Amino acid sequence: MDRKLNLDRAETFSFVNPWIRYFLFFFSFLFWVFSLLIVAIGVYAKVQKATDTVRDTFLIDPAVILIVVGVVMFFITFCGCIGALRENIRLLKTFSFSLTLVFLTQLAIAILGFFYSDQARDALGKFVKKAIVHYRDDLDLQNLMDYIQKEFKCCGWNNYTDWSWNLYFNCTHDNPSSERCGVPYSCCTPVPGEAVINTMCGFGVQTQNFMEANKSIYPVGCADKAVMWIESHLLLVGALALGLALPQIAGIVLSQILISQIQDEITSVL
Repeated sequence: MDRKLNLDRAETFSFVNPWIRYFLFFFSFLFWVFSLLIVAIGVYAKVQKATDTVRDTFLIDPAVILIVVGVVMFFITFCGCIGALRENIRLLKTFSFSLTLVFLTQLAIAILGFFYSDQARDALGKFVKKAIVHYRDDLDLQNLMDYIQKEFKCCGWNNYTDWSWNLYFNCTHDNPSSERCGVPYSCCTPVPGEAVINTMCGFGVQTQNFMEANKSIYPVGCADKAVMWIESHLLLVGALALGLALPQIAGIVLSQILISQIQDEITSVL
């Protein structure tokens, strides 16, 4: 008799809040669609490249990074979508655990990067060095380095002579390249009123001292410029970090609330 009363009550009352359930569903669905877009862009960029991509650039290939990030996001948000829609506790727990793991990993990287800034700078320097070495071998790396140097108004990692790491810009006497001792045009300071970009403006600057090079290019390395940019934009950096953390925290909290409500619903029926 008591079981029948419980079943009748369950038909008219639910512990599961539909607002939380559907908000979590649409929240996950939005990022699920975004993850598919990221994967599609990564795959397109990878397909557009030459088939003889250098193996050393695989781990720093922007296209590969996009694909990996997109696939991880797809798995996590898929669990959130279906888990919320079907009220599946296992999928919701997987969603919550995965988001928690990602959030804690990001937090750990941020803390370690703060306390071990020199080591973090060296690790990032190795990434940039590979990008410089393979600048002419990978179009994505070339575009990435050009974008960084233009935006931060810098050249190389430590300074403009870092471009000797590249086979084409290497400043040695036995280098037959026409770009010997030069730097990419993205290092050059813009000329007011210039209608056509002079892509040869950085030729031969590695043979010049800092003051001479400063007349035609940005001689300061991107490492120092990045530190200066972060120090002068702390509010923006904090806002970006908060904007990245809040959706993850919201997903974790909402999924845990929904899991608790589903469990209460099951207990009330039994």
